[in-house]
Amino acid sequence: MIRDWRLEISQKNDIGSYRQHFNLSTFQPFNVPTMNSLYHKYKSHYRDNLNLAIPVVISQLGHILVQTADTIIVGHFAGTVSLAAVSLAGGIFSVMMVIGIGISYGITPLIAQHNGRNSYAECGRLLSNSLFINVISGIVLFTITFFGAEFLLDHLHQTPAVVRQARPFLVLLGLSVIPMMVFNTFKQFAEGLGFTKQAMSISIWGNLLNICLGIIFVKGLFGISPMGVKGVGYSTLIDRTVMAVVMTLYVFRSINFKKYLKDYVITNIDRLRCLQILRIGVPVALQYTFEISAFSAAAIIIGTIGYHEQAAHQVAMNMAAITYMMASGLSAAAAIKSGNYFGNNEHQQLRHSAISSYHIVLVFMCFTAFVFTVFNHLLPWMYTSDRVVINIAAQLLIIAAIFQLFDGTQVVGLGILRGMGDVNIPTLITFLAYWVVGLPIGYVLGLKMHFGVQGVWYGLVLGLMVSSILLFFRFQFISKTHRDKTVLIMAKD
Repeated sequence: MIRDWRLEISQKNDIGSYRQHFNLSTFQPFNVPTMNSLYHKYKSHYRDNLNLAIPVVISQLGHILVQTADTIIVGHFAGTVSLAAVSLAGGIFSVMMVIGIGISYGITPLIAQHNGRNSYAECGRLLSNSLFINVISGIVLFTITFFGAEFLLDHLHQTPAVVRQARPFLVLLGLSVIPMMVFNTFKQFAEGLGFTKQAMSISIWGNLLNICLGIIFVKGLFGISPMGVKGVGYSTLIDRTVMAVVMTLYVFRSINFKKYLKDYVITNIDRLRCLQILRIGVPVALQYTFEISAFSAAAIIIGTIGYHEQAAHQVAMNMAAITYMMASGLSAAAAIKSGNYFGNNEHQQLRHSAISSYHIVLVFMCFTAFVFTVFNHLLPWMYTSDRVVINIAAQLLIIAAIFQLFDGTQVVGLGILRGMGDVNIPTLITFLAYWVVGLPIGYVLGLKMHFGVQGVWYGLVLGLMVSSILLFFRFQFISKTHRDKTVLIMAKD
C-alpha cells in the first residue's frame, strides 16, 4: 500500500492531486457519527433548550438554595447537633415541598398547549384554577406538617437533642409552603408562556435575603437574641413570603400577560379545569414524592446509625440536591418544548429536542461528578468544620458522583414524558425504582450487611439507575407509537 502511494506521487508529481485522492482529514474507518456531526444535527435544539432552560434552572435552584443556605449557616454557627436537626427536619419537609412543586407543575403543559393554539383567555382561566388548587394544597401540606411534626419525630428513634431542635424548625418550614405555592402558581404560569427570566431574578434576590436574615437570626445580631435552628426557619418563611408577593405583582402588572389576563377573574373556579390540572399535577407530585421520600427515608435510616453520619448525609445530599434541582430546570424546559412539538405533531422535532436535552444533562452531570470527585474533601468544609462529618461526607460524594448521571437523565426523562402527556406509567416506574429496588437494597446493605451509610447510598444509586433506564425506554416507545398513529391517521385522511 505504501509503495502504491509513492508511485502515485512520483507519477503525478502533484501534492495537491495526491491530497484529492487520499485525504486523512476525511478518512473515516467506521461509519459512526462524530461529535461534530452530532453537534450540527442538534445544534438548534441545544440553543433553544438552553435559552429556555437556564433561567428555569436558576429559579429552580431557589428552592434548594434556601435549604443549602440553612445548612451552611447552621453548620457554622450552631454546631453538629443543630446540623443533624436540619437534616432530619429538611428530609421530612422535602417530601411536603416536592408534593407542592409537583402539583404546581400541572398548569405548565396546559398553558404551553393553549398558548400554541392562541387560546389566550383559556390561559387566564387556568391560572385562577391553579391558584385555587395550589393555595388549598399549601394549607393542607402545612396542616400535615404541623401535626406530623409532633407525632413523627417522636417515633423515629432519633437522638433526643436532635429532635428537640428539629421540631420548631419543621413547623416553620411547613408554614412557608403556603407562600411557596403562591409563588409557584405564577412562576409556572409565566414559564409555560416562555417568560422565565423574572422568576430567576426573584429567586436570586430571595436567596440573598434568606442568607442575610438567616445569619442575623441564628447568630443573634443587631440586638436580636440568637435563635439557633429556629432562626433559619424564620428567614425561610420571610423569604418565601416576599418572593410570592413580588412574583404575583409581576404577573398582574407586566404588559407581557395583558392579553392572557384580560378576562381574568380570581373566583372563576371550574371543576373540569381543576381536574385537568390535577390529572397532570398529582402524578407529577407522586413522581417527585416517591423519589424524595426515598431519600428522606434514607436520612431516617442513617439517623439510626449516628448523628455524625446523619450530618454527613445532609451535607452530601444537599450538594447532590443542588445539581438535581438544576437538572430539574432542564427537565421543566424539556417538558415545555416536548409539549409544543407533541401538540403540533412534529415528531422528528420532538425526538431531536428530547435527545438534545439528554445530551445537555449528561454533559452537565459529568462535570458535577468530576467536581464531586476531585474536591470531595474540600466541598464539605463549606458546611461544617467537624472533621468526622467531613471525612464521611467526602466518601459519600464519591458515590454521589456516580449517581449524578442517573439522577440527571431520569429527571429529564420525566420532563419529556410529562410534556407528551404521559404521567401515569412514569409514576409507577419511580415507585418501583425507589421503593421496591433502591430503598430496600440500601436498608439491607446499610444495616443488615453493615456497610453503614455508604451501603444506604449504594441502594439509592441502583434505584436511580433503574428509573433512568426504564424512563428512556418509555420515551422511545411513546414517541414512536404516537408517530405511527399520526402517520396512519394522515394516510386515512
